[in-house]
Amino acid sequence: MPWVVELLDSRVQEELEALPVDMRARFQRIVQLIQHCGLERMREPHVRHLEGSLWEIRITGRDGIARAVYVTAPDRRVVVVRVFVKKTQKTPRAEIELALGRAKEVE
Repeated sequence: MPWVVELLDSRVQEELEALPVDMRARFQRIVQLIQHCGLERMREPHVRHLEGSLWEIRITGRDGIARAVYVTAPDRRVVVVRVFVKKTQKTPRAEIELALGRAKEVE
């Protein structure tokens, strides 16, 4: 059974749509890799563990870098709970806390 990548809700959809076109294209490419190769075969530079149940899809573009934070859910689902442009070297604690809060909404 293949992996399915989905967005938590409209908030995450809006965050994704706010990214520059090249970053959205990179996100879609990584999603395709997850769906075709399987999440268990994904490694850096595409995905990386953040903390606890949180993982990140690492997105690069001409204007910088962004992250799509996700959790895994039953039935081989990847649920993206937060998308943001990364402005510092380390992922800000506030972004991790926000993603952890949203992760609790995943069923």
